[in-house]
Amino acid sequence: MSEDAVRVGVLSLHNSKETKAICNAVEDLGHEPVWLREENAAISVEDGVVEIEPPVDVIANRLLLSNTDQPAELLGLAATFERIRPMLNEPDAVLASIHKFATAATLADWNIRVPDALLALSNDRLNEGRERFGDVGVYKTAIGTHGGGTWKVDLTERVNPKVGNRQAFLQQLIDRDDEKHRDLRVYIVGDEIVGSMYRYAPEGDWRTNVALGGAVEDATDDMPEEAAETALYAADVMGLDYAGVDLVEGYDGWYVLEVNPTAGFKGLYEATGTSPAPHIAKLAIESVDGEVDDDDVERLAATLDDSRPSCAPAPKPSPTEQPVIGYIEEVVVTGTSGSTQSLAKSDTGATRTSIDTSLAAEIGAGPIKSMTRVKSGSVKGGKARPVVDLVIGIGGNQHTVTASVEDRGHMEYPLLLGRDILTDYRVDVRKRADVEEAERDEAGEILEE
Repeated sequence: MSEDAVRVGVLSLHNSKETKAICNAVEDLGHEPVWLREENAAISVEDGVVEIEPPVDVIANRLLLSNTDQPAELLGLAATFERIRPMLNEPDAVLASIHKFATAATLADWNIRVPDALLALSNDRLNEGRERFGDVGVYKTAIGTHGGGTWKVDLTERVNPKVGNRQAFLQQLIDRDDEKHRDLRVYIVGDEIVGSMYRYAPEGDWRTNVALGGAVEDATDDMPEEAAETALYAADVMGLDYAGVDLVEGYDGWYVLEVNPTAGFKGLYEATGTSPAPHIAKLAIESVDGEVDDDDVERLAATLDDSRPSCAPAPKPSPTEQPVIGYIEEVVVTGTSGSTQSLAKSDTGATRTSIDTSLAAEIGAGPIKSMTRVKSGSVKGGKARPVVDLVIGIGGNQHTVTASVEDRGHMEYPLLLGRDILTDYRVDVRKRADVEEAERDEAGEILEE
């Protein structure tokens, strides 16, 4: 490593392909990557001197805020780093971008076309205004990720201003083709478009997210000029150094749906053969007057190198223990029109969470997005069941999952928690929310510590 090497910190507490790819690109461009995460990062104030450990010259912010219960904590962490070193994707810009309604309001104020939308804090006000969106509209949590917390809803029915503890809003559905749902993702670094792709919804769904199984197609060379200019303008207005801008075409032009400060690379690379990682590394290095060979950037961009980077901190000797969930657990289940407490059974043999039809109707789970085939010992090939989005709260955690709907009236528990939730927990089969502590004590299941 040369004496002129720039130390680029990548602030990321998760193990994503994108974080690894940026770190590897920094090193391949002849500079020093530093992965800032729980195992190694610290900030010290001593005798009025502020220092970051390990030392860095510039920071690329890759904190995922949209799928955490307490985004303000991570925003505060990013703001602390940003006060000390230059940062790409500064916290203020990220905050406005991860909040989908704040994004829409900001863009509309700058004369960028966005779908009509309504956020209201009261139930009455939200439902008073829902008729202007027609019979079918889009219902979103203000903060969400990978398509979670997004529903296409029947607006002849009431909806809630919140889903769980997250604010929700209504949005106009922009769709030119009922048969082939697609949108356009444009990835921008600095003031340049690295690549773009059309994303197509999987069969039976209307959402185009690659994380949900959507197909992709390269759009870099034949993207409409209006869409390209709108995307560049949107990223600039939101104040982001790199972003994935999602647009959809209406009958009267292109609309911006979202501006994602931590957009994934997988789908874009699959569609275009281009990785944004070297472009982000270049932007970070040059922002503090480091030097980069542009030919090297283009060469490296042809590969998505998400192997374990040399700067990855050594893993902890003993990983953080997973929280414990009971065999029978009390949870809060939420749909688009309500939420309720319910007992749920943990089943590590089930891939997907499932909900009883009556409970689904009670909370407004749905509408039905698609059908899934569930294996059954009595029916060859399995049974087809509808699936819906749910928000399930366990303790202080919330999980947005796609659950199958079935008649569980003959079963003791209306909810079954599958591995889509249980992967985050350790199941204690002795722990049952439906058994009183005294009963468990008598049975000898409560032990002295």
